[in-house]
This record gives sequence, C-alpha cells and structure tokens, in this order.
Amino acid sequence: MLGGEEVAIDAIKHALRALRNRQLVEEGAHGPAFVALSRPFISQGSAWKEKAENLETELQQCYKAQSRLSEQLVVEVAESRASKSLLKEKEELIASLQIDFSQASEECTSLKALLEEKTRAVELVSSENQELKAQLEEARARADASLAENKMLIDRWMLQKMQDAEKLNEANAIYEEMLDKVKASSIEQLARQQVDGVVRQSEEGAEYYVESTIPTTNRYKIPAHQGGCAALVFEYNSNNLISGGQDQTIKMWDTNSGSLSRTLHGCLGSVLDLAITHDNKSIIAASSSNNLFVWDKDSGRVRHTLTGHVDKVCAVDVSRFSNRHVASAAYDRTIKIWDMQKGYCSNTIIFPSNCNALSFGMDGFTICSGHVDGNLRLWDIQTGKLLSEVAAHSLSITSISLSRNGNVLLTSGRDNVHNLFDMRTLEVCGTLRASGNRVASNWSRSCISADDNYVAAGSADGSVYVWSISQAKILSTLKEHNSSVLCCSWSGLGKPLATADRNGTICTWT
Repeated sequence: MLGGEEVAIDAIKHALRALRNRQLVEEGAHGPAFVALSRPFISQGSAWKEKAENLETELQQCYKAQSRLSEQLVVEVAESRASKSLLKEKEELIASLQIDFSQASEECTSLKALLEEKTRAVELVSSENQELKAQLEEARARADASLAENKMLIDRWMLQKMQDAEKLNEANAIYEEMLDKVKASSIEQLARQQVDGVVRQSEEGAEYYVESTIPTTNRYKIPAHQGGCAALVFEYNSNNLISGGQDQTIKMWDTNSGSLSRTLHGCLGSVLDLAITHDNKSIIAASSSNNLFVWDKDSGRVRHTLTGHVDKVCAVDVSRFSNRHVASAAYDRTIKIWDMQKGYCSNTIIFPSNCNALSFGMDGFTICSGHVDGNLRLWDIQTGKLLSEVAAHSLSITSISLSRNGNVLLTSGRDNVHNLFDMRTLEVCGTLRASGNRVASNWSRSCISADDNYVAAGSADGSVYVWSISQAKILSTLKEHNSSVLCCSWSGLGKPLATADRNGTICTWT
C-alpha cells in the first residue's frame, strides 16, 4: 500500500511539471503576438482578436484541467490515509493471528502428546482384553464341564427323589391306614364327648366350654372400628375377642370388661375375615389388598405376608387337624392352601364361581366352600379335586360355619335363608328363616353356638336373630345396632355372643 501512495504522488508531481512546461510553451507561442502588437493595431486587429480568444479558451481549459487534477489529488490523499489505517488494522490482525497460531501450535503439541499417551493406553487395554478373552474361554470350558457334572448330579438326584417318592407313597399308605383307624375310633369318642353338659375335644390338650345360653341382654356396646367391622373371632378357651375392620386394624378385646387389650397394625387393606390357630398363637387376616397377614399374637408383630392372590381375599380358615395349614379364598376364583411353617402356598384350587366363605372339615383334609352361584362345594386339599357339589341357595352364599362336633354345616345366603347340612350326606337337615331377617352383604357371617344348639345371624335392619336348631324357631331377637349387622361370633365358653355392624360398633350379648 505504501508503494501505491508514492506512485500517486509522483503522478501528481509529473502533472504539475507538465502544466508549467505547457505554460512556458504558450508564453513562447504568444511571443509573436506581443511582437505583432507593436505593429499597427488597425491592420492586424482581427487576427489578434481571434488569436486572443483562442488563447483564452486554451487557458480556461488549462485551469479546468488543473482543478480536476487538484480534486484527484485530494481524493488520492484521502484514499492514502484510509489505506494507512486499514494497513495498521491488518498488521494488528496479523500480530493477533500470530499469537493464536503460537497458542494453537502449543495446543497441537500437547494434543499430540496426549494422543500418544492414549494410544499407549489403548494398546495396553487391548493386551488386557486379549488376556481376559483367554480367561473367558477357560471359564467357559470350566462352566461346560460344570454343566455336564451338574446334569449328572441332577440325574442322580432325580433317581434318588423317585426312590424317596416311592418310600413316601408307602408311608402315605401306612398313614392313611392309620387315619382310617383313627376315624373309626373317633366315632366312639364322639359318643362320649357330652357329659354333664360339658363337651371336651382334644387337640394339643383339652378344650372346655360350658353349655351355651340364649343371649337376651346387651352387656357392652363398643365403637370399635371406623368405616365398619366385618370380621369377629374368639380365642379358643377364652372370652377374648378379636375384630378386624375397614380401618385396616386388628383389635383384641376383653369381653368381661369391654376394654381394648391391644391393636395390631400392618394390614394394608380392609379386613374381610379373621381366623386364629388353635394354640392361640397366630392371627390370620384376609384383606382387600389381595394378601393375607399373619401376626404373632403375643408380640403383635407380622410373621408372614402371604401373597399370591390377584384379587381381594374374602375368607380364611385354619385346619382343625393342624395349625400348620391355612386355606384362603379370593375373588380371583381360587382357593389357596398355605403352609404356615414355611410361609408359602402349597396348593391352588381353581373354580368357575367366586367364593365368599370357606371352612375346613374335621379331618383337616376337606374344605367346604360357599360360592356366588349359590352352590356348596367340597374339596380335597391334597389333590385339589372336587369331592361333592350341591345347590345350597338360590343366591350367593355369604357364610359357612361348621359345628363343634363337625356333623352339621351352617350356610347363609343372600336369599335370606340359613340352611343346616348333614356333613355325612350333604343333605339339608334344617332351614332357618325369619320375615324380618335380610342378609346385609356378600360377607355377612352367621355362627353356631359352642354347644351346637343355637344359630345367630345379623340382619340389614340392625337386628340379630337367634334360632334353636332342634326346634327351628326364633328364640330371641336382639336390637341394639343402628346399622346393618355384618358378622356374629359365639364364644367357645358358651357366652358371650359378639356382633358387629357396618358402623364399626361391636355388641356383646349375654
């Protein structure tokens, strides 16, 4: 850019010298004119005038050319200054770029060093990967050898299990033979069970209860649960009552004083049914959360949560033969048999109609179930086979209760009828009904007294009806509840009778 500015200045100087030379030439050319002027003016006046005019014209053109060159000179000077400032900016930019280039060069050098380091690391990892592949191949070879050895062990184990199964079948055959002998001898024992109004049954000790009395008087009225109470059960050989309600709690009551003894927590849904083992050590609750919860009664802690049902569990019972086996029924159309020692399901029975209530038979291997289709079904819990089926009610069965001697089964239905079945023939041996008695829900529970002489059932109008089984007539109508009575339970000691309603109120009757 400096060279271009010098060229422009030289061009301007050259133009000025040309103008001066031309002026000198013109002055030389005008010399004759001045000489001529010295001559007589009249003779040469026209020629001089013409020449003067031409010279004035040329002089004006020279002035114009000089003006244009001056303007061009100003423009060239301005452009020169602009070029100088631009050149300065470019030089600064070049210096900045040189600094950036130096930094980039340094960064490139460091990146090259890092790349070399990473390359060495990749080579190291590759070598380790090769070693690991070799170790993997060795491990696969050992695994294949282990699988072959395991297969051989499984074959040997299956053979041993088959041999054990054969021995177990032989033991079962011996056990069934002994059980038949026990059943045969139990007939004689049943004939001796009732002596002086006191009935004695044995399972891990003696179980005593006196002759039941007809309840007529409300002793305690207890606001027990919020939202309703649908499950009651008495402890064996005790007047202690256990209740479960919509508030997801289990409560234990002393019916002699009407006071609360303990509250058990841990149930995740409404309690729909309750059962207690015969040693009074475990309480089992059927829940609307699709699970069963088992508490240790003494510590109040949950021992097991039995999962497996996929709908609400509405009924539960404990085997009368062993505290180990528990049966539950749910609205997933299944009955599950649970092993309480191991805490898992040992068998599942599937049926076409939902089950509302169930009860173990006296032998501990039979289950009676009442269904929405009104049928009463008997099942073998070991094989899961249906042993018998009868049409018990025109509408849903809501409750099943087995008598203490195991000979009579009480069923209640939404048709407002209470039927008594002979367990030996499954024939109806009695029918109980009342004009005002209306079953309140699909899980309304009725009960048989401890001496097998009376039946108690709640009604939707808040009344409790007590029938005589032998006379098939109403002996007492108890009125204290303000809402539908959902469940009844009779103490094994003969009294009291406990009832619970939809408001969660419990009444004890003597």
